[in-house]
Amino acid sequence: MAMAFKMATTGMWVTDECKNSFMEMKWKKVHRYIVFKIDEKSKLVTVDKVGGSGESYDDMAKSLPDDDCRYAVFDFDFVTVDNCRKSKIFFIAWAPTASRIRAKMLYATSKDGLRRVLDGIHYEVQATDPTEMGMDVIQDRAK
Repeated sequence: MAMAFKMATTGMWVTDECKNSFMEMKWKKVHRYIVFKIDEKSKLVTVDKVGGSGESYDDMAKSLPDDDCRYAVFDFDFVTVDNCRKSKIFFIAWAPTASRIRAKMLYATSKDGLRRVLDGIHYEVQATDPTEMGMDVIQDRAK
């Protein structure tokens, strides 16, 4: 089995693929976003979807299910008022209203452990519907 990092509070394990994909996004800029999911049977946090560098925030938002929880990280590039190019990584905890209560609890208790493994996240957004994580929210936080 591949190396995994244990999250002590929930007994969940984060796979190497999660950390490696995040590092590729952070340093090599080969991914725009990564969506993670928890496999309840194997107790593993795994990569659900990876968005290429040419994909947009809307592509990431559309990849999140309407009836199940997910985590996502998004590499947001922007230009400051001083005309400087910057990049900030957002962690999104997606828990839609239609998802099961057990899933919401599992994702809520596992979130901090995953964030510790993914070193370099600048901002966190928690959302239960698309309006809570719209591009306007991301732009306001990045200022």
